[in-house]
Amino acid sequence: MALVMGVDSSTQSCKVVIVDTATGDVVREGRATHPAGTEIDPAAWWTALQAAIEDAGGMADVAAWAIGGQQHGMVVLDADGRVIRPALLWNDTRSARAARDLIAEFGADDLAQRSGLVPVASFTITKLRWLRDAEPDNAARVAAVALPHDWLTWRLRGYGPAGAAPHGPVLDELVTDRSDASGTGYWDPETGGYYRDLLSAALGRDAHLPRVLGPDEYVTDTDGRRVGGGAGDNAGAALGLGAAPGDVVISIGTSGTVFAVSDERTIDPTGTVAGFADCTGRFLPLVATLNAARVLDAIAQLLGVDHAELSRLALAAEPGAAGLTLVPYFEGERTPNLPDATASLGGMTLASTTRENLARAAVEGMLGGLGAGLDALRDLGVPLRRALLIGGGAQSEAVREIAPLVLGMPVEVPAPGEYVALGAARQAAGIL
Repeated sequence: MALVMGVDSSTQSCKVVIVDTATGDVVREGRATHPAGTEIDPAAWWTALQAAIEDAGGMADVAAWAIGGQQHGMVVLDADGRVIRPALLWNDTRSARAARDLIAEFGADDLAQRSGLVPVASFTITKLRWLRDAEPDNAARVAAVALPHDWLTWRLRGYGPAGAAPHGPVLDELVTDRSDASGTGYWDPETGGYYRDLLSAALGRDAHLPRVLGPDEYVTDTDGRRVGGGAGDNAGAALGLGAAPGDVVISIGTSGTVFAVSDERTIDPTGTVAGFADCTGRFLPLVATLNAARVLDAIAQLLGVDHAELSRLALAAEPGAAGLTLVPYFEGERTPNLPDATASLGGMTLASTTRENLARAAVEGMLGGLGAGLDALRDLGVPLRRALLIGGGAQSEAVREIAPLVLGMPVEVPAPGEYVALGAARQAAGIL
């Protein structure tokens, strides 16, 4: 029996699973919380990772490990391996203007062809441009740029600032994987190389970047254990789910993501579909929506019911909710790109305006928003045969029953699980 460790260092918390490679069973697990906010000192992630590992019973018997984590975050290091400033997370929007500036300089078509992405505030490239413009003194100190899971892998392997890590600040030992590299905006999913001109245009200078490990490559830690390149959170979830070409994963959390496993690279100059890579050698075209489970939260609160009762009400109504429709853009929307939009309720008549129909319209409206993401993937020729529904919203009975009708394709709902951490563990098992 061999044990491997998988980690999910997400925005909210750090989850650790210890998995038996012979059976695939989780034999131990641990968790620790992260502080809230869109700007976080990476030291908090390091503390949480150590606490979660301890909560999982330690890693003395672990043969290999890998870390999955939130994408896009900007971790900047000086020549001594010290973090220069708190990391800007994917959900920090202060770099929105920087995204527009980069598009104006290079053009959306060129950027999409090269990196697979049209810059938005989420991506690392825009955060570096913000740093160049807003904090030039900090930008001038940058010796290396890492992503959250790159930096945690580096630290857990024994590297870090002098005096705080056994091996010291060896920046050449920073590694990442193709899925997380593909979310930076300055990496080429086709060739696997970095675009130094895009990095320099963002930061104002060149800097050290992590080596991108292939799916079967590994490095080692202080104790000689094999260490995988890790994964961005969506790619980790796809790996943990065992998603294959033709599968599309629909994650219904606070926001929504729709991402498919594809053998072919996707290029979308409109920026609707992000042309990410996955961590297996394939690609992971992804669409994000702003309004997902919060739609159900809002309508449940309005009706004064819990989610179980909201589900019962929705299933008591006929499909189409007697013409009552909810356009669920409560927080604006990213897909379609309508940042200033608001939600609207239409088709109201004396007959249609019932609690049951409103609950049904909420579920259908939320799923319809995610369906727009499916349509965007279909329009680019991504093959879609089966949907896998995950996230908190997928636990709603009404969502599970109504989804195939709205999405127009077979839907499966895997058992709830820590799929990002499980994906990292699966990667670790693959390098033994």
